[in-house]
Amino acid sequence: MKKIISTDKAPAAIGPYSQAIEVNGMVYTSGVIPIVPATGEIVEGGVEAQADQAIGNLVNLLEAAGTNAANVVKTTVFIKNMDDFGKINEVYSKYFSSECPTRSCVEVARLPKDVLIEIEAIAIK
Repeated sequence: MKKIISTDKAPAAIGPYSQAIEVNGMVYTSGVIPIVPATGEIVEGGVEAQADQAIGNLVNLLEAAGTNAANVVKTTVFIKNMDDFGKINEVYSKYFSSECPTRSCVEVARLPKDVLIEIEAIAIK
């Protein structure tokens, strides 16, 4: 049985999908972008500010699902420019510092709302 996860502490879905779904004790998130949930605006600043907002939003979503960053087993990070890889890693390591999850990082041509980063995760509950 699946459970739909939703919170106003992460950006609302901008299409026909759920923010996250829990199935058999696993939480699967949709991609999360650097939108300030309270305003719906893209966070101002460079890639570091956008990474911090996006990952912070992801953590809020995980907490709404009853889990946290320590329980993440896999992330996928989509970035606009692979030259930003190091900067994103610095921010990423603030949230995933011990027992880091597995991760894929992919440079893409374009992301929703023309943001610089999007991140999704799979976590255990």
